[in-house]
Amino acid sequence: MEQGRPHPAVPYPRAAAPAPARVPLTEGAGARGEHVHGDRCEHFQHGEHLQRGETVQRGEHAERGEYGRGASGHGGHAHAYGAGAPAAGVGAGVGVSAGVGVAARRMPTRYSVRGQVLDALRKALVSGELIPGEVYSGPALAERFGVSATPVREAMQQLVAEGAVEAVPNRGFRVTSRSARDLAELAEVRGLLEVPVLLRLACTLPAARWRELLPLAETAETVARGGDRAAYAEADRAFHRALLGLGGNRQLVTVTDELHRRAQWPTPDGPVRRTEDLVADAAEHVALLDALAARDLPAVEALLRGHYTGAAH
Repeated sequence: MEQGRPHPAVPYPRAAAPAPARVPLTEGAGARGEHVHGDRCEHFQHGEHLQRGETVQRGEHAERGEYGRGASGHGGHAHAYGAGAPAAGVGAGVGVSAGVGVAARRMPTRYSVRGQVLDALRKALVSGELIPGEVYSGPALAERFGVSATPVREAMQQLVAEGAVEAVPNRGFRVTSRSARDLAELAEVRGLLEVPVLLRLACTLPAARWRELLPLAETAETVARGGDRAAYAEADRAFHRALLGLGGNRQLVTVTDELHRRAQWPTPDGPVRRTEDLVADAAEHVALLDALAARDLPAVEALLRGHYTGAAH
């Protein structure tokens, strides 16, 4: 075993699926701001909750994609995660493969061993390879990844802080079991934080700004058709970071990205997201951009709340 240098990764297998039909963004009357659904935009533009132009000015200077980065377990034996299989994610870098979109921030090519292990473990959580309720041995994970125990232990402690796992003395780490209520509460909090911001931005930003996010939405569609749940989770979060990044509030982007990450962890008894589920979820990104460009506020709110709820199942 080579200390401090992880072994090469083998990419997740991908399965082809037909691309969903969608309607491209158009320069309609709503996109030009000539017609607004209801009086809600006027409320946002002239009410106490928005100083006209302030959000737009902050958004103009926000670099798109800049913010954000980033029963058997009780008494059962500790598991060596993926024993005999090649490490997934370690050595391959962080994030989705090339083509996340022009709005995505270019990441450095070198990563710490701890960071690579943490990234691989997060992907394993999303993909379901790390099973909720099961206990995993730190030394066994280190051997699995071909690194020393220290970066694995540090990565697992970070996941403890995030609530993804819990330490089990003298045994390792147990993957936290999440209930449907946990996911519903995460969806509710995301709605409380994100929906008002995006409704305000819909009333102030021109349609062209929303169209600039199309590459990220289209990348998420492409990744979804590959059926890789971990890769899609990264592309999904990249899109939402860029979406909220237009508001210019970095703290909001950081907080909501962490909530989004937690919402992506599967529940022990929940359904496994199939390729068609990922494709349908990705198609909602494009529909949301259409509604934002048209300033159709009821549609924006309905799409967002449905998107959060759907992602929690």
